[in-house]
Amino acid sequence: MSGGKDVGGLSDDARIDIEKPYWDQNTYRGRALHFLNVTNPLNLFASGQQLEQARQVVSKYRKGSNLQQLGISEEELWKCKYLYDSAFHPDTGEKMLLIGRMSAQVPMNMMITGCMLTFYKTTAHVITWQWVNQSFNAIVNYTNRSGSSPTPMNTLLQSYAAATGGAVLAALSLNRLFRNAPPLIGRLVPLTAVAAANCVNIPLMRMSELQNGIELQTEDGRKVGNSKRAAYKAIMAVTLSRILMASPSMILAPIVMNFMDRRQLLRNARWAAVPIQVAICCVCLTFATPLCCALFVQRVPILVDDLEPEVRDQIHLSDPSVRTVYYNKGL
Repeated sequence: MSGGKDVGGLSDDARIDIEKPYWDQNTYRGRALHFLNVTNPLNLFASGQQLEQARQVVSKYRKGSNLQQLGISEEELWKCKYLYDSAFHPDTGEKMLLIGRMSAQVPMNMMITGCMLTFYKTTAHVITWQWVNQSFNAIVNYTNRSGSSPTPMNTLLQSYAAATGGAVLAALSLNRLFRNAPPLIGRLVPLTAVAAANCVNIPLMRMSELQNGIELQTEDGRKVGNSKRAAYKAIMAVTLSRILMASPSMILAPIVMNFMDRRQLLRNARWAAVPIQVAICCVCLTFATPLCCALFVQRVPILVDDLEPEVRDQIHLSDPSVRTVYYNKGL
């Protein structure tokens, strides 16, 4: 770990709370540094032995072992914790599918986005790459599903079908609508299709939260109720961050390619369009993914007075001293 908070002076018996991120999550910088580690593609290259070692270190520390007993430094403990989090499900402890991990977001999205931006004109290409994109999103959603209250398989399938259909319909409709528009406009159609798919996919995936409310906790983690209003806020924030995450690469790449086309720079090397756009997406997504994940606090505070009347009354009845509660926004 580097660039972290000052934690010097810890005694051998001091316990480090590894259930919370290493960096201060009340600042944008802290959240950005946290997600830079969470989405680090280098974690994909960790061997099975390294992952198992990280799992054992985290497990033993949680059970009470200290740094001296484990024979590691605090920095090594945090490296193990972030490596563990990159590969194992937080609820079930099972090893996650490789391409469904957060560390796979950048390499997978850069390839898919690059191809979506290159092959956007014909109906067959649009259907193929929008389907591939939504299939990847479905794998990510399944891999990162809640272990304590898992999303039903029929909800996953409905979300997948609706998002894929919405993305394909939006892309084909906009291609037809703007078929006589300037080339740059046509190149921006995939972004609109992705945004439309996110607006369908995320609310559907989290429909149970919209229907039953998202869990509310006190500062010390005690559950005090569920709120539909908080769920709506959480889903809006996640949808916005997902759209913003995709925007830099899906805007910059079309601008660059449109410029190169006008200058006929690829006249004798049409094959270079895909690697150029993939490279642009790689650079953009490497930074846009963690920076957009960090836009909103993960554990969001909300005043009890801002909740639905019945939820507010329930909380006041159980504990009149509670003024602020928290909910997990999700990713």
